[in-house]
Amino acid sequence: MKKFVTGILGSAALALSASAASAATLDDVKAKGFLQCGVNTSLAGFSAPNDKGEWTGLDVDFCRAVAAAIFGDGEKVKFTALSAKDRFTALQSGEIDILSRNTTWTINRDTALGLNFAGVTYYDGQGFMINAKKLPGVNSALQLSGASVCVQAGTTTELNLADYFSANNMEYNPVVFEKFEETNAAYDAGRCDAYTTDQSGLYAVRLQMSSPDDHVVLPEIISKEPLGPSVRQGDDQWFDIVKWTYFALLNAEEAGITQANVDEMKNSTSPDIRRLLGSESETKIGTDLGLSNDWVVNIIKATGNYGEIFERNVGTGSPLKIARGVNALWTKGGLQYGMPIR
Repeated sequence: MKKFVTGILGSAALALSASAASAATLDDVKAKGFLQCGVNTSLAGFSAPNDKGEWTGLDVDFCRAVAAAIFGDGEKVKFTALSAKDRFTALQSGEIDILSRNTTWTINRDTALGLNFAGVTYYDGQGFMINAKKLPGVNSALQLSGASVCVQAGTTTELNLADYFSANNMEYNPVVFEKFEETNAAYDAGRCDAYTTDQSGLYAVRLQMSSPDDHVVLPEIISKEPLGPSVRQGDDQWFDIVKWTYFALLNAEEAGITQANVDEMKNSTSPDIRRLLGSESETKIGTDLGLSNDWVVNIIKATGNYGEIFERNVGTGSPLKIARGVNALWTKGGLQYGMPIR
């Protein structure tokens, strides 16, 4: 019995030690004075440097929101451009504090890779794009039987493509390339009838085509690709900060709090809004996270609410012109739902 108890205590001590060793992310970020954020090397609308070398995109703005929650300044963030291959190692090793790189939330990544996903900032799924001039009259992927399809090798995209055509009893000719850039170039050169990848990626690829207006993204979604930021397991406080930053962006949009009116809204008569913005004297929501009570105000001043981030980066007011669709708030028929901040 003594040996058994000692074994339990020993395991508990090891777990506690591991937790203590990894539970200092907020302190580390504050000590260095900035947030280190891992992003895509270049994906229009999500993370890409502009002509001035400044990082822009939905994933980039989420990192700025987290930086604003911590420092009251959305510019206190540095970006590390990562390939799909390197992204998880960079997070696991501590090279970055948060991964915000159009990454799909899966059970393997949530368990075997030791990640915690803070939410789904963009509900995506695999789709198809065609050259409408080359395939006039085609407005559905179900009309692609016999088509040649450009796809990147060694990806779940390739597997989903095979499953979709098999399930619908259609023939197709896969035109497979190892690199993303090679796939883009082949499709643009007309070597295949259609291109398949995540739908958000298709909108970004379309902008890189020699004649973007000739290309149409078809409506079908053939897989689930919930994209969102992740952190290392073992630091609940850090996980909470990132997770509740996401919920704060959603709750602000639902409440009608914008970058332009956030100061005015601090004087709202609504208890929920005053609590969200830290205007109630008894509010301790911010300090419970290890932040100031005006953390949400700082977030919205830096980036605007979720809807504002979506619209300027990927929405109808951006070059990508993606409709909100399932990324609309739950009050408008979408899937975006912020947990109560109270």
